[in-house]
Amino acid sequence: MIFYSTKTSSLKASLEEAIFNSLPPDSGLYMPEHIPTVSAEFLATIEDRTFNEIAVEITYTLFGDEISRSKIEEIINGAYDFESPVFPVNQDNYVLELFHGPSMAFKDFGARFMAAIMSYFLLRSQKQINILVATSGDTGGAVAQGFYKIPGITVTILYPSGKVSDIQEKQLTTLGHNVTAIEVDGTFDDCQRLVKEAFLDPELNQRFHLASANSINIARLIPQSFYFFSAYAQLKKIGKPIVFSVPSGNFGNLSAGLLAYKMGLPVEHFVASTNLNNAVPRYLKTGSYEPAASVETISNAMDVGSPSNFVRLQRFFEDDWTLATQKLSGFFFTDEQTKNAMREIYDQSNYIMCPHTAVAYQGLQEYRKMSPSDFTGVFLATAHPAKFIDLVEETLEKPVEVPERLKSLLSIEKEAIQMNADFSEFRSLLMSSLK
Repeated sequence: MIFYSTKTSSLKASLEEAIFNSLPPDSGLYMPEHIPTVSAEFLATIEDRTFNEIAVEITYTLFGDEISRSKIEEIINGAYDFESPVFPVNQDNYVLELFHGPSMAFKDFGARFMAAIMSYFLLRSQKQINILVATSGDTGGAVAQGFYKIPGITVTILYPSGKVSDIQEKQLTTLGHNVTAIEVDGTFDDCQRLVKEAFLDPELNQRFHLASANSINIARLIPQSFYFFSAYAQLKKIGKPIVFSVPSGNFGNLSAGLLAYKMGLPVEHFVASTNLNNAVPRYLKTGSYEPAASVETISNAMDVGSPSNFVRLQRFFEDDWTLATQKLSGFFFTDEQTKNAMREIYDQSNYIMCPHTAVAYQGLQEYRKMSPSDFTGVFLATAHPAKFIDLVEETLEKPVEVPERLKSLLSIEKEAIQMNADFSEFRSLLMSSLK
């Protein structure tokens, strides 16, 4: 598969180059030059396939000209020993649970695939790489878990001080070994800017072979398409069109859904559901894209004022706003609305949602009000509610059971390097600490 830069279409890269370079030299994002479609036979029998079988088929459709099917099966089976189940919540509304992996957040799907495919290429080349990643919450824990003790890879994770939950922070600051956490005095946008500047620094890249595990890396985005196909497989028998509501921050998750759609997945519509960081919903309404400084909310993993993947959303629709609005709707919600949705679903169905999941539920409900068609609605549950235990318990006024894998983290001391949001300081740190 060949990839091009969203800034300069003549800049091309192979799969291996796109994965390890993360960003093109012009600071665009990599997009597939051609998106192949899955076979009609695959879609006709998809309900009979396991999650891993679906993931193998999607990966082979994309990468079969570079990686053998047997190797792809090894990569997928090594990455996933968990699935993405769909459950009914109320009439015609289903929740797609994406928190059954090791870090209990949807980022596990991308991080574990990326670690496996990077390891495959590194074994062939015998290279050492250094991964830089910015996190607004769950990415850090998933990347830390996914790349922990992977030979040939070191990981540096930047996160905004005081803007992630206690459990999220513990997940990325307690592993050690090849994982280093940096606590930045700033916002997620500051962390993301530092990472991007590092990738555009020729000396840093030449000396340390930098790569990213954020959703700016195409290898993080592609495996997130797997669970959109899996959800369709589980709901196909209902026989209604499907609408996905995706809680959105940096918009990698929604980009993955659009990739699935472009590969042939039957999807009626997508809903981009955000908190007050609402640049994309405003764009879908007005046609004007105006990113802004991020606003702090209770759905902190979505506190992204200038989403990197917005340009990918545009490319999926050939930069045509009218085409985009035919397939996408956008809604945004306040913290109080989000808390009310958490209470509503718990009172109706005894189902406990994290705040990000509640944002997705609200988006689905808003779209249902304006849609004349009868459809099956799917909202994405991106994190286990126990990762936001204080907020959830306060909102619902009931205790939340904490899974043992999260509970065990609370007694471990965090280890993080504290730093200002200054690139020269970050650069000096990398120069002195990386190999």
